[in-house]
Amino acid sequence: MERELHILIQAMRSAGQKALDLAGDGIAVQTKSDHSPVTTADLAVDRLIHEVIARHFPDDGWLSEERPDAMDRLTKKRVWILDPIDGTRAFIKNIPQFCISAALVEDGDPVVGAILNPSTDEWFTAIRGEGIRLLAEDGGAGEPSGADDLPLVLVNPWELRHGRLSALSRQARCRPVGSIAYALATVAAGRADATIMLDGGSEWDVAAGTLLIEESGGTVTDAHGKRVRFNRPDPRLHGTIATGRGVPDTLRTALLALAASPDLKAGTP
Repeated sequence: MERELHILIQAMRSAGQKALDLAGDGIAVQTKSDHSPVTTADLAVDRLIHEVIARHFPDDGWLSEERPDAMDRLTKKRVWILDPIDGTRAFIKNIPQFCISAALVEDGDPVVGAILNPSTDEWFTAIRGEGIRLLAEDGGAGEPSGADDLPLVLVNPWELRHGRLSALSRQARCRPVGSIAYALATVAAGRADATIMLDGGSEWDVAAGTLLIEESGGTVTDAHGKRVRFNRPDPRLHGTIATGRGVPDTLRTALLALAASPDLKAGTP
């Protein structure tokens, strides 16, 4: 899988620079049918990475947030899953919490994964069974809790702003991060203890981050506590809960209990 990771990194490196160049020149923003934003940079990154992967691995399947779903992927043993820019709202606001997230999935499990934050030049990569690899200049989105501190949990800004995480206030410090993929990478790198997204998400948001977390010794499930399998007919998820290596089971139990609470108000950003 070293070849696959090398080619993916080269494609993402070019795509990351393309996104930054477009941001500097000025990007056009549109609203998709689900009311989420998409920019010309999202589309350019998708196009660039898809062209590279398709050229080198023409027989593999493809699933991307910004491309019509080619359902023949369900017949493929290997499928590439891409979120061209996870955290588009942060990208639009020039907040350095967006990233490019890509994974190669084989028989439902991610086997190669890479997350790049172009604005900070942070790289998080992994190959199944070989551990996580990091290249970063700073502490990123947070620092893990010390012995006397409450655990640090990275959360969805909308869910925090609307009080959906208030039950965690006595058990954890909640810090908003604009990208679930970047939050997963940050937990995998040991800079935070956990991350939770109560609702929504799709396979492209978490495929690479799931591999990073698992290769660093942590655990990822949906909000119901079930391990996610990838390349399903419906790529939508039911939330995400991830905890890092060595995090007490009590924190994971608290996060699962929060996700299962009947008092939560439904809604999406």
